[in-house]
Amino acid sequence: MPASDPSPATDPTSRRQARPWELAALAGLVLAVVVVLALTGFSRTERDADGAVGTAQADAEARAAAVQTLLDTWASAVRTNDAARLSGLMDQAAAPGFLAAETRRAGNVAGVEFSDWGYEIAEGAETAVPSSLVDALGADEVWAPAVQLRYAIADESPTRKPVALVVARRGERWALVSDSATVNGDRRTWRGPWDFGPVVSRRVDTGDGRTSVVLGHPENATMVDRLADELPAAVVNATQLWGSNWAGRALVWVAGSQDEFTALVGPNHDGRDIAAVAISDAVDPDAATVTGQRIVFSPASADRLTEVTRRAILRHELIHVAARAETVDRSPMWVLEGYAEYAAYRGTGEAERQIAPALTAQVGAEGPPTEFPEDTDFSGYGERGSVAYETAWSINAFVAEQYGESRLTELYRTLAVGEGDPEAVDGRLSDVLGVDADQFRGRWTDWVGAHLG
Repeated sequence: MPASDPSPATDPTSRRQARPWELAALAGLVLAVVVVLALTGFSRTERDADGAVGTAQADAEARAAAVQTLLDTWASAVRTNDAARLSGLMDQAAAPGFLAAETRRAGNVAGVEFSDWGYEIAEGAETAVPSSLVDALGADEVWAPAVQLRYAIADESPTRKPVALVVARRGERWALVSDSATVNGDRRTWRGPWDFGPVVSRRVDTGDGRTSVVLGHPENATMVDRLADELPAAVVNATQLWGSNWAGRALVWVAGSQDEFTALVGPNHDGRDIAAVAISDAVDPDAATVTGQRIVFSPASADRLTEVTRRAILRHELIHVAARAETVDRSPMWVLEGYAEYAAYRGTGEAERQIAPALTAQVGAEGPPTEFPEDTDFSGYGERGSVAYETAWSINAFVAEQYGESRLTELYRTLAVGEGDPEAVDGRLSDVLGVDADQFRGRWTDWVGAHLG
């Protein structure tokens, strides 16, 4: 705390009258002393403040170190399925069901080939714990730091997901209270497949010593096995089209319920209407690296997909995985999705009218399209969405046939650089293919009419 300025040094027993000249000198002396003492007091205040800040920082660092030790022990107990040690990490007032949920998670985690699993205090503001929760716990200290789960499966690079953790200290001991408290409503714990039941895992050799993994649950083990069988050929297909500058492996999850699908991919994708989606956690375009990539199949996919469509969707999503590091959001959808659709059926021998039935019907009724689909068309359901995807496929199939697959991939890389106005997109297309964009559209229209008419 700031120190008060000391009074000037005087003789408290002196009562003599000061002479006028002494008054002037004394005034100057007092002023000088006050200035010096004020400066001295400032220095002492600064030192005291620094000391308080230093003490607070040391306390914060000690708290973070103690809680990180708790997190390391927690991670080890989950990873090794040590129920007894998990029980010992719980606070006496831990959330009901927390220990049971952790015990189940530990048992499920044991079925996954993790190469990394840990919890860590992350950079970022801690969450204020409501006084009602503090009072209810009755602990010496309650803390809700920013915490992340760090995990990696097989040879994938680690990714990080949020954990809404609350811990409490009683004496010198920190313990777990809850990982499901939303506290301020903004921070929620991410849930993986191991939070939704026992996990079945299939390790797949996808060439050059690279390992891919397919995860699911006992109830959809047949779907897991079928995807595992298809995965090596799908990886080869992606590499042949895109090139070898990608990981050459994939992590595929099969959700067992709509709640699990939403947890794994986010609320913007409805597993009742789509079969699968490829997502990632973090993309560094400068370093061309991606973490947390996974292909997630919806719970409805096992019943709805045929052998042909299951293989096609896996290959479609896998090309998104291969190209993700070089793909900027808001690029033209006709090249992003059309390229993936071309990869889906590449070399399969499927008849073109079977690949694009909705577009074939439209060509028969209205003639072939003359313009590329709009980005908004791809989010439409029913015929509108189907026609958009199939039209995009036709553009990319036309390029592959007329200009070659290497030129098609070059076109993708040239256009997948983010949002651009139509004139800029046309210019890039012309630069890659060496043809005027309007002429290109005319030739593509004729190609569609010839192949699907």
